[in-house]
Amino acid sequence: MTAQQNVTSDAIHFIETVQTRDLPAEAIRIGKRCMVDTLGLYLAGGLEHSVQMLARDAVETGGREDAYVIAAGDKRVPAPLAARVLATAGHAHDWDDTQVSHDPAHVYGLLTHPSVPPLTAALVMSQKLGNVGGDAFMLAFQTGFEVECKISEWMKPVHYRRGHHSSGTVGTFGAAAAAAKLLGLTGEKLAHALGIAASLAAGIRCNFGTMTKPLHVGRAAENGVTAALLAARGFTADPTCLDGPWGFFSVMAEGATEEKFSQGFGRTYTIVDPGVSIKPYPSGILTHQSMDAMLTLVTQHDVKPDEIKEIRFYAGKNIIEPIRYPVAVNHLQAKFSMPALLCMIALCRRASHHEFSDDFVAGAAMQDMQRRTSVHLDPEIDAQGYDLIRSRIEVDTKDGRTLTQWADERYRGGPLNPISDSDLEGKFRMCAEGAIDEAAQARLLEAVHGIERLGNAATLADMMVYRAV
Repeated sequence: MTAQQNVTSDAIHFIETVQTRDLPAEAIRIGKRCMVDTLGLYLAGGLEHSVQMLARDAVETGGREDAYVIAAGDKRVPAPLAARVLATAGHAHDWDDTQVSHDPAHVYGLLTHPSVPPLTAALVMSQKLGNVGGDAFMLAFQTGFEVECKISEWMKPVHYRRGHHSSGTVGTFGAAAAAAKLLGLTGEKLAHALGIAASLAAGIRCNFGTMTKPLHVGRAAENGVTAALLAARGFTADPTCLDGPWGFFSVMAEGATEEKFSQGFGRTYTIVDPGVSIKPYPSGILTHQSMDAMLTLVTQHDVKPDEIKEIRFYAGKNIIEPIRYPVAVNHLQAKFSMPALLCMIALCRRASHHEFSDDFVAGAAMQDMQRRTSVHLDPEIDAQGYDLIRSRIEVDTKDGRTLTQWADERYRGGPLNPISDSDLEGKFRMCAEGAIDEAAQARLLEAVHGIERLGNAATLADMMVYRAV
């Protein structure tokens, strides 16, 4: 029996035995920051047309009144359906946090968005079960977060390179682990929950830049909750789903980096080491350093939009391959278009979810400047590897200057350069604007900051109720 053939049992042991007292204080501190970030993104995402379509579908489908449907007022549906809508909302703006890795071979695209699937599962299951205290809620979230991130860290990068979307695939395990923890699943039932999750995990990169990309995360949460609920009923699956020639690692990634297995689940918590990035921009994490570089360039040189003649962007394959739209025509494509993102910064000197609108992206100014922006594979940058996100921007001005700016490899939002608590609260309030009023925002923030004293975690959902559908 190889080390790989023990991973499922190690995951089961961790989920069964981890307790609140095992969580480092720093994990709880960062976990609260991730909760603040993600709750705001739920609220903002619920205002998106794509999420509202899902919400209407969930309400029309109906069923047990387990949990609220985001943006549908007091309407409740079965927990898996509620999870689908809520997690899609959380990823709708592509603004949710990102796992960090120190492995130079671990391409950034493989890193999962770790908070939305387990937090969604914990929130809908808290409503379904009732009387889940804040401590148990935090523990379930942290359990799912850790399981999801370690699986993502250990699997080989071919998973992402062949076109899988890890937030949709690996996120399913995060949601299943969180739901299973709250259900109290152990032994065979817990093994079966993970086995069901392994077969339900899905999401392919061809749908990046469409409504279906955030639906990957919605389905990860839905499928993870479904897996735990079915296992609780006695539904069976292979109890060693991560291991062996037909297990998740082998089938989805041609194996795993087995020397990493000694890291173990919960020996060190990924949320602390190597950490998590909280995004300053609502686009792929691969783009943020370059967007900050563009912001530095236009502000330091005070370059006005009408002074720009041409923009050239240079990077390695780790950025150029997934950030694939040469000219974005809508806000979803803009999240995966370096010309669109750089032009947004050049035109507005910011890129919030307010700029990511179809009208703005398709407008004359954005379309014109995007067509004067080119993307180039730089062999020298590519040869340095993918441990850091490296890029260079050149801007030709109409008065004959060529301005150059390199991206800061210590990207803003990452563990080495985290956004401040006040900036995080500002992001939360920006996201919540138009969904809940300032008083409700304050109550929600207070509840998260004092989560260990919260008697019933379902009250978080109560504070998020609003009607947009």
